[in-house]
Amino acid sequence: MSDNTQQAIQAVETEIFELTRKLTALRTAAAPIAVPNYTFDTQSGSVSLLDLFSDKRQLLVVHNMGQGCRYCTLWADGFNGFLPHLEATLSVALVSKDTPEVQRRFANARGWRFRLASHGGGDYIRDQSVLPGRDNVPGCVVYEREGDTVLRKNSTVFGPGDLYCPAWHLLALAGVGTDTFTPQYSYWQQPAELDDGGEDRL
Repeated sequence: MSDNTQQAIQAVETEIFELTRKLTALRTAAAPIAVPNYTFDTQSGSVSLLDLFSDKRQLLVVHNMGQGCRYCTLWADGFNGFLPHLEATLSVALVSKDTPEVQRRFANARGWRFRLASHGGGDYIRDQSVLPGRDNVPGCVVYEREGDTVLRKNSTVFGPGDLYCPAWHLLALAGVGTDTFTPQYSYWQQPAELDDGGEDRL
């Protein structure tokens, strides 16, 4: 890599860093808006948005499209790794349209430790979408509570190459872009011959 290219990369990285600091300041200053206390289904029964706060003042709700989305699975796989860091400050819940039983089965298969709740494609996801006019879009919302009032503080949309999945940026270091990489549920490939004596089947 030439010195000019390296300098150009560093200049853009510095610009992104400074813009991220400005974005954080704007989000900190954002005025929260009161929202209804929506209800969700869980394996333990119905819970409210207020219930999801537990003992915390702030709640991060991850909008996951459900087990049918490989991209949402990639984001959740990543968030799961630093969930303890988030939960030191915030309550965290992952919501999707899937039933509580489907959510739990898929979460167990992925090793996810999130608190799960199903909006079932109802009022919550239509009203609280991270992309106005479209429901079931991947992203997240931060809520705050003041007594029995829930306030929406900030939200963001997830998408390939975004700020919320480091895999995109690590792949980009190798020149792999979002146009050539699609996340998968599993990357294991069956060998041409099996060593266990079983029938070779794909």
